[in-house]
Parts: sequence; structure tokens; C-alpha cells
Amino acid sequence: MYYRDAQEFMESTGHEIGGRWYPRVTSIVSIKAKPELYRFYGQLSSFAEGEAIKKQSADEGTAVHNVVETILLGRDPDVPDEIAPAVSAFLAFKDRVGIEVNPQWVERLVAHPEERYSGTVDSVAAIGGRTGILDIKTSLSIYRDYGLQTSAYFAVAKNVHKMNELTTRWILRIDQYQLCFRCGASKRSKGGRAKVRKPASSEIFPVGFNECDHQWSPVRGDVELKEFGNWENDYGAFLGAKRLWEWENEYWLEKIGYLA
Repeated sequence: MYYRDAQEFMESTGHEIGGRWYPRVTSIVSIKAKPELYRFYGQLSSFAEGEAIKKQSADEGTAVHNVVETILLGRDPDVPDEIAPAVSAFLAFKDRVGIEVNPQWVERLVAHPEERYSGTVDSVAAIGGRTGILDIKTSLSIYRDYGLQTSAYFAVAKNVHKMNELTTRWILRIDQYQLCFRCGASKRSKGGRAKVRKPASSEIFPVGFNECDHQWSPVRGDVELKEFGNWENDYGAFLGAKRLWEWENEYWLEKIGYLA
């Protein structure tokens, strides 16, 4: 990626904490190849179209993220109509499963002085009698890559801040979609773009996917909680990604004295 100067590089890829600059976890993990993202861009007419969709999608995801975190802190936020189904599904899930967060660890900016990286932890939460890192996503699926990010946060909380009660990591995916009454297909609208997916099975529906003119349900929320185990394995991969990221950005890192 092109940067005009060292200041832009530092602002774009890291945080300054306590007078010291650290690269961001999300910048580091971006070095890993993302085949699904490449496939997404390949389906579009131009790179600019992809960037516009990605930005709008990120803005929509941020809206869900902010409302959910406000709820987890025990407050009652205003919920925009366009994300109400996702938020409603989350509220039902929260009541059923039970999620309690540590208020001091919601959107907390942290750094690992020894390994030299920084990031913002979504939350530390207790679920089912266990305590772990809880990261909120609004993606279509839960990807293995998320394990790299959450392991970095886990290491900071456990090893730097000595949170010995931490035992695990979760991804909480919150989304919304529409279902076709006739064939069972699903439609997900995000970033100003609607994506229709074939049903996993068409046996219980009267019409096949290819013959269907689609009659869509009202928008409904979708919530999924997935646990990531073996944080040490993911953390080893994260540190490997960090080394590759440092190699890729060696020019700027030397300029700012990070590699000294």
C-alpha cells in the first residue's frame, strides 16, 4: 500500500500508546491472503465499485457493533430501523444464553509491549460460567482468520494484564437476511448489494431454486456464537503474520525507528 509519508503510515497502521507506537492487530492480520475477498472483487465491474460496497458494508457493521456494545453495557440505545432485525435477534440470544461483560474491557485499547502490537478489544465476557475474549462480527460467516485476531487480544489480557480467569475466545456473529418461502434460498443485503444464496436442501420446498421467482420473507436476524480453542496455536500463527507484515513494511518501519 502507498503512504505519502511516515506520519500517514503510522496513523493508518497503528496506535501511539504511552508515547510509544505499536502496529495494530487488524493491520497485521491483513497480510494474510483472503480468497473470499478476491472472489468478491472478481464478481464486480471495477475495483472502485468493490471499495464503495466495502465501505458501506463496514459502516453498516459498525452501526450494529455500536448498538450491541451499548446493550452489553446495560444501556438502552436508539436502534436504527435498518438494523432492528439483527439487534432483536441478538437481544433474544443474549437473554437465552446469558452474556455478562466486564465494563472496563469494552472497546478497550491495549498494547503488548514485549511483542510490540496494539489493538482494541471488543469485550471480555462471561458466558456459561467461563470468561473469555468476545469479538463481535457482522460477516456472512465465521472465518478461521478471526482466531489470529482474538489470540492477540487474549495474550495481552492474560499475559500483560494478568487476567488469569480468561480461558477461551468467542466470535459473536450478528447478521440479518431474508428467506424465500418457495425455494428456501436466502438473500442478504449489505453494502447496497443483495446476495442470493442457494438453499442447503430443497426437499421441503415446493419449487427448485433455478425455477423460483422468489417470494421473500421480512428481514430476520441471525446470531451465531462460535468458540475458538487452543489460543497458543493461533497466537503462534499471529506472530508469524506479524513478522511477515514487518518484512512487507520494512521501509517505513525503519524510517520510524521501529526496527532499531
